[in-house]
Amino acid sequence: MKFWILIVSLALATICFGQKYPSKDWQIKTAVLAAPEIEREQATVLGYDESGALVVLKEGSNDLICLADDPARKGFSVACYHESLEPFMERGRALKKEGKKAPEIFAIREEEVKSGKLPMPERALLYVLNGSLNEETMEPEETHLRYVFYIPYATAGSTGLPLAPASPGGPWIMNPGTHRAHIMITPPKKP
Repeated sequence: MKFWILIVSLALATICFGQKYPSKDWQIKTAVLAAPEIEREQATVLGYDESGALVVLKEGSNDLICLADDPARKGFSVACYHESLEPFMERGRALKKEGKKAPEIFAIREEEVKSGKLPMPERALLYVLNGSLNEETMEPEETHLRYVFYIPYATAGSTGLPLAPASPGGPWIMNPGTHRAHIMITPPKKP
């Protein structure tokens, strides 16, 4: 009887406190969905091991890094970006792990980029694919791709872009004048 109580207790602890991470193959297959098809096979893929630590799941041979969906977060979201953005991305993940919130992460990275401590590329593209996950098939559904083109310290004046989309799916600049200035391109969702 004690044996079964122990087994049930461990199972409940895993359900309540642990996070089941998908297989390495599934993470790789779905992470690269954000990338242009021609670049998927050669992309590096970062994902989660059984402990939930972010690790390299697949070493790539091109300049693209893809990030697998984090099952601890609601919905489905994967991203791929140019390798020159990795120091910026990694620093954000490290600060979040330290318990920092978005405004503080923004301020710290802004100061570190300005001081030269944190390298930031002159320009780099990020692809983000969001959607939902079919719990039965484990396939992403209702996905939507958007593009984020980082161009640090750019402004509406230096780019001619508006501060909000002028039309559905139109480009606009977000966080102008900062290290995190980027052009947002969010094509309209398919009906």
